[in-house]
Amino acid sequence: MINRIIKKEVLGEKIKRIEVEAPLIANKALPGQFIVLRVDEKGERIPLTIAGKDIEKGTITLIFQEVGTTTTKLGLLGEGDGILNIAGPLGNPVEIEKYGTVCIVVGGVGAAFVYWMAKAFRDKGNYIITIIGARNKNLLILENEMAEISDELLIATDDGSKGVKGFTTDVLQNVIISGKKIDYVLTAGPIVMMKKVSDITRRYSIKTVASLNPIMIDGTGMCGCCRVSVGGKVRFACVDGPDFDAHSVDFDELLKRTSLYKPYEEESLKRFYHRCKIGLGQ
Repeated sequence: MINRIIKKEVLGEKIKRIEVEAPLIANKALPGQFIVLRVDEKGERIPLTIAGKDIEKGTITLIFQEVGTTTTKLGLLGEGDGILNIAGPLGNPVEIEKYGTVCIVVGGVGAAFVYWMAKAFRDKGNYIITIIGARNKNLLILENEMAEISDELLIATDDGSKGVKGFTTDVLQNVIISGKKIDYVLTAGPIVMMKKVSDITRRYSIKTVASLNPIMIDGTGMCGCCRVSVGGKVRFACVDGPDFDAHSVDFDELLKRTSLYKPYEEESLKRFYHRCKIGLGQ
């Protein structure tokens, strides 16, 4: 079944949001789940978190950054174009409860991973503090959307072009030492950031969940590519996650595994640009 793109938006530098026809997935998807797609017959399978759905329209929303060959191909598609196939919903939905004060800490395109989850926490009656970060203001995404569902929105940029100059973890630390009680932290984004968030909240015994996005192929637990060590045991992000107790995740191992194929990914993207006669960086 070809899944048609019915709406496309540019959210930031190489960051796109698309609304795709997928009625069966929209009917069952819950916050925290994801899909695996192939753009075309020669394309690889990649996972993308479901950022929202519309049951009446039979659509799901996907947000992605063009960083590799497949996401670049996906970004070149327009409204009316089709994606060869989409499998989902996959993974386990996040446990939505009323904890009290929930702090969302995201960096890069992490907001795309947690927006739907954050909205569900808000709808459950939690007080939402959202901390979003990026290298600069041009890379911030979903700022307005996150502001609408947050009681407090705090921004950090590496270069200080918007919000606090520094990192999301600096802001988190300041919120905690200010005396504000945080009952639950949800984090998504760069692995190094999630590790630092976990290190901070562990010191204060704050329940923390990390939304992981490791290398993944089939999304059903058969290939083993998405394995992560959680509490000293092997878990598979596609069927056991993608959300885990951050204090139990071996982030160092996860970082090594996700960077394993980077040289090959870069070579693939170069070849794709060459085939399309597009200069690198354009």
